Amino acid sequence: MPELIIYASLLGILATAMLDLWAIFARQILHLPGPNWAMLGRWLGHFARRQFTHGNISSAPRITGEQIIGWSAHYLIGTVFALLLLLFTGPDWLDSPTVLPALVVGLSTILAPFLIMQPAMGAGIAASKTPRPNIARLSGVAAHSVFGLGLYSAAAMLSLFR
Repeated sequence: MPELIIYASLLGILATAMLDLWAIFARQILHLPGPNWAMLGRWLGHFARRQFTHGNISSAPRITGEQIIGWSAHYLIGTVFALLLLLFTGPDWLDSPTVLPALVVGLSTILAPFLIMQPAMGAGIAASKTPRPNIARLSGVAAHSVFGLGLYSAAAMLSLFR
């Protein structure tokens, strides 16, 4: 099991970094809004105050360290999803990874923001309360697809060393 956690950590960190590179590209080249991980940190920081939902997270009081909390949670969540991939496929998948399981897991991760995070932060289910919900949805699906491809790419790279 420790080996599985190490591989999940490597996959999660590399795939999340690929997602972050995509976000930079999407913001600078495609002029799409990017994620603000401080808002994730703010939302999580309010859990200690037993506040789990907000009308608008950007209007909620700031939390000390929200930026680092948000970025850390972003990478931790990526690692948890990578662990789920390995539990779903089995560790042998790492010896000869295929794209489909990674893409399925990557795309399924869109459910977390659409059904949990966005509604709890005041953006509605699947960004329904945002100014341009369809842009937010397409951007999210694209980003989570990139995450899935990142899981596959990282596994393909790591398979060279197994």
